[in-house]
Amino acid sequence: MADDSRPTDPFAAFFDMQGEAMREMWGQSAPGLATTTPPVMKDWSEVSQWAETAGKLQSMWIEFMGEKAASGGTSFDPAQFMMMSQGMARTWTSAWQGTFAAQAKLAEDGMKLWQGVMTNALAGGSDEPELPRTDRRFADPAWRNHPAFALLHQTYILLSEYFVEAAERIEGIDPEKKEQMTFAVRSLVEAMSPDNFLATNPVVMQRTIETKGANLVKGMQHLINDLKRGQLTHTDADAFRLGENIATTPGKVVHEGPLYQLIQYSPSTETVLETPLVIFPPWINRFYILDLTPKKSFIKWAVDQGLTVFVTSWKSADASMKDVVWDDYIRAEIEAIDVIRERLGVKSVHTIGYCVAGTTLAAVLAILARRDEADKVASATFFTAQVDFEKAGELKHFIDDGQLEMIGNVSKDGYLDGRYMAATFNLLRGRDLIWNYVVNNYLLGEDYPAFDLLHWNGDVTNLPAKWHGDYLRDLYRGNKLVVPDAMEADGTPIDLTRIETPIYIQAGREDHIAPAESVWRMTRHVHGDTTFVLAGSGHIAGVVNHPDAGKYQYWTGDSGAASLAEFVAGATEHPGSWWPHWRKWLDSRGGKQVPATGKRKPGEKGDRVIEDAPGRYVKTR
Repeated sequence: MADDSRPTDPFAAFFDMQGEAMREMWGQSAPGLATTTPPVMKDWSEVSQWAETAGKLQSMWIEFMGEKAASGGTSFDPAQFMMMSQGMARTWTSAWQGTFAAQAKLAEDGMKLWQGVMTNALAGGSDEPELPRTDRRFADPAWRNHPAFALLHQTYILLSEYFVEAAERIEGIDPEKKEQMTFAVRSLVEAMSPDNFLATNPVVMQRTIETKGANLVKGMQHLINDLKRGQLTHTDADAFRLGENIATTPGKVVHEGPLYQLIQYSPSTETVLETPLVIFPPWINRFYILDLTPKKSFIKWAVDQGLTVFVTSWKSADASMKDVVWDDYIRAEIEAIDVIRERLGVKSVHTIGYCVAGTTLAAVLAILARRDEADKVASATFFTAQVDFEKAGELKHFIDDGQLEMIGNVSKDGYLDGRYMAATFNLLRGRDLIWNYVVNNYLLGEDYPAFDLLHWNGDVTNLPAKWHGDYLRDLYRGNKLVVPDAMEADGTPIDLTRIETPIYIQAGREDHIAPAESVWRMTRHVHGDTTFVLAGSGHIAGVVNHPDAGKYQYWTGDSGAASLAEFVAGATEHPGSWWPHWRKWLDSRGGKQVPATGKRKPGEKGDRVIEDAPGRYVKTR
């Protein structure tokens, strides 16, 4: 006789109820039911384990909410960005409801899907059922082995496809608003995926049963930690230390200003190219994306190629930088060029500008040309940098009036918290950078991986609010940089058509931050010798691709082609990294070799330096 005196266990009740619903829906003979439906608890020890889990979850959450209430809550809320998307999604929903043909087609395909899954279920075969739609989120056999979960995820994919397609079909609205709406709908359907929830994810349910809920306890701790820091964690925060196992290329800070530290790296060859190289990384991220582990470091590779390498390490903004504008960053790049020229006694420098620092470098070149000082720069290389923002991609979804107002409201201390930018970039690839980690970190309770690139991605920097707002309005929205003399900086009008400096432009074929077509457009606006190279992968991996890795590919072709499509049509594909191609291009600019002595070795006798690389600024939070 069953013991009915056991206390009610909410987990057992849920699973029993779900199993009963499945049996009622599919019948007792549904294949896989016996192995999929969780067992009913039969002894007190099991009940005790589940009760302990429930108690831990409850106490952890109550403690967190108590701490939050005591501290007055948190001022940081990246979810505000999502509110814009939800509003756009509601607008789309109203418009789509009138699309009768789409609804009829959806109903027809839905019926076919149900019939197909039912047929597979009733056939009772031992093989995994063949399903019409595939998606890597549902790759685990658990999504296919039971008809209920097969139907669930197949229906979700079907609806997702129709929702996005319906948004793309809407007519009578501004094209830019249409793109924004489509992006919002795609973000919404990604958030509603059944793998994001415990009750509709069979993999998480099975893990929960196997661990008696220990995965949920661990996941709850991950969630609480992230809520406290206001940022989604992607990697083990304790796995990397600046100057110890990342950003380890030897060097010295040789100059320091209010916006940046200038690092010079120690040579590894007996002779070096006379003309030094200065790298301007984007100040929206930490510079060590170009100096991760030695096997990935562009900086170390460039040093080993016989170059005297400098890099600017930008300061993360604080309230003291509330009046900083674009002019200040332009002056900083010019100052760095002059400091290097004077330090080494050279006429000119080679330059690299990455992303927004590349946009700024283009303005620097135009200003120097206007001032008859163009010979200070021997060449300019642009890593995924835009000057023409007409085709600037998905980031343009975040610059309407409401969003700019919101950014202003959360920047009252004169700077934008870098976590907002991190949330924005994550949202651009929500499936990979948000929801994948919600499942792994919070539901499955997985340990964090030790991944240097993800560590860098989460190491955010703050931005001067005034400059950031002007940048979004004048460049992303106004596209003023490509209009001759429409902008000025440091008292000098900016006209890109005056640039005759030899230029090397690198774009990423799959770049979603600075799309290849947008980067390509720089070739329209500058004069002189221009070389365009299209690299495989995206904004980061397309740039940080060490030749020893043997990954990806790049394309060379007619840099004077009328369009990117024309360039691609006639381009030649090369395996591996584009770095050696760039190094040969640099050699083609001329220049002699000189001994790596004197101030080519920073910190040697008689050379006053500030501190060891990577310096203080990169460590400031």
